[in-house]
Amino acid sequence: MKLHAIHAGYFKLDGGAMHGVVPKKLWEKKNPPDENNLCTWDTRLLLVEYDEKRVLIDSGLGNKQSDKFFSYYEPHGPKLIESLEKAGFAPEDITDNFLTHLHFDHVGGAVKWKDDHTGYELTFPKATYWSHKRHWYHAMHPNAREKASFLEENLEPIQDARRLELLEEPDEVFPGFSFILVNGHTDSQMLPVIRFGSHTIIYVADLIPSAAHIPTAWVMGYDIRPLETMKEKANLLTEAAEKNFILFFEHDPKVECCTVEKTDKGIRIRETFSLADIEGK
Repeated sequence: MKLHAIHAGYFKLDGGAMHGVVPKKLWEKKNPPDENNLCTWDTRLLLVEYDEKRVLIDSGLGNKQSDKFFSYYEPHGPKLIESLEKAGFAPEDITDNFLTHLHFDHVGGAVKWKDDHTGYELTFPKATYWSHKRHWYHAMHPNAREKASFLEENLEPIQDARRLELLEEPDEVFPGFSFILVNGHTDSQMLPVIRFGSHTIIYVADLIPSAAHIPTAWVMGYDIRPLETMKEKANLLTEAAEKNFILFFEHDPKVECCTVEKTDKGIRIRETFSLADIEGK
């Protein structure tokens, strides 16, 4: 097994929405906002390379939405396909796209315009797309709070292409690759758990979008069940501290990975490092 961090670009979101009830005087020190109160976030994906499989976790925002849509989020920086090519892979090399959940910044890159713009097609033409059965239903029948985050053009092409596999139990999906189910941010979000040599890596997705969100009270305003998020974070972080798990951040603009430890103030970061540094630990 080999691991590759794949950058699908940066985008911006309202700082208050991303930090919930945390006062701005605290969060602006962690991720300074621009003049419009927008903070910059990464879409950092993880590619798990096996002998015969290349499993990409999530797919970023993509580039098929309208200029008006993207004006709200100001995407910039590296592109998904460029980053894959830089790592030595083409879209046709991806055998599986494992989607933690179906909000547009996690699944948008899975589908693209056809060359003639007459419709959509899969970005990874040979891939199987993985979602959770209950979450897929949740996304196709969204509540009013999340409706703007679940876009038909991101979901229907996957279903219509008959490349969709729906999971239910958090069993091993690929060798050394399982997942944890969490429900605070959205219903049935899947957090990949990857056993890499002697290490256990948790792709924490939107349960803990950045290193700044490790303290229990730092919960996004986007979460549909914030109290549940707090419980899920506390449980995961306690186990991570006890077992020396590595957390891999999807949205932190600077920190790729960290370990955590128990302190008098609760669970806090012990060490930050890049994915490339893991083999030496």
